[in-house]
Amino acid sequence: MLTIKQLADISGVTTRTLRHYDAIGLLKPAKVSEVGYRLYSNFEVDRLQQILFFRELEFPLHVIAELVNSPEFDDLSAFEGHRELLLKKQQRIAEVLETLDKTIEAKRGGTSMTNDEKFTGLKQSLIEDNEQHYGEEIREKYGDELVDASNAKVMGLSEESFAEMQAVEQKVFEILKRAVSNHNVESEDAKELVALHKSWLSYTWPQYTADAHKGLAEMYVADERFASYYNQHAPGAAEFLRASIVRWAE
Repeated sequence: MLTIKQLADISGVTTRTLRHYDAIGLLKPAKVSEVGYRLYSNFEVDRLQQILFFRELEFPLHVIAELVNSPEFDDLSAFEGHRELLLKKQQRIAEVLETLDKTIEAKRGGTSMTNDEKFTGLKQSLIEDNEQHYGEEIREKYGDELVDASNAKVMGLSEESFAEMQAVEQKVFEILKRAVSNHNVESEDAKELVALHKSWLSYTWPQYTADAHKGLAEMYVADERFASYYNQHAPGAAEFLRASIVRWAE
């Protein structure tokens, strides 16, 4: 058995984090001693390793808890999945680093870069990240042809358009945080939020329709991975955005 301090030392996780994991039911100790010390067995050590792989892939804690506590959870399958996803993440990082290295070389007076080359790695990383997190669901809902066309549109964005898209996305989050606090889908903020969200989607969608926008909004609340993308900015943000899109999408 390991004490909480010993487990923290070998894992690099703080004792405060381990106590939090215990409190939320993510990683409970094998037993608690008579004097109140948390004690961990090899099972908990292995489970913590599993949790840390999920965290490396940016899974929210409550999602990890649901997965590892499920009766159907299989350690080996999860580890194999981690490996596949981490290899994809490694590839994305390598592409971004390649772009960064070329940029540094150009700044030092070496070979020049075209504007497209400056953003190729970043755009490719964005596409692969979206495919990793949402690709299966999006392709099932909208089809391979539409998703491939959307990815091609992203890769074809100019330097200015790519920067504009990122700026609009940040504006969406800004308005969303303000609007959700009022819980009023009839407000001007809610209407502006939907218009901005439409503008953001239009940078990557080959063709915009209100029905497709509303369909995507349903996925924001039906799938935790989509919901967490918005809820990280404000509690209930995904549900409010869905309701606003249903009200104002045209």
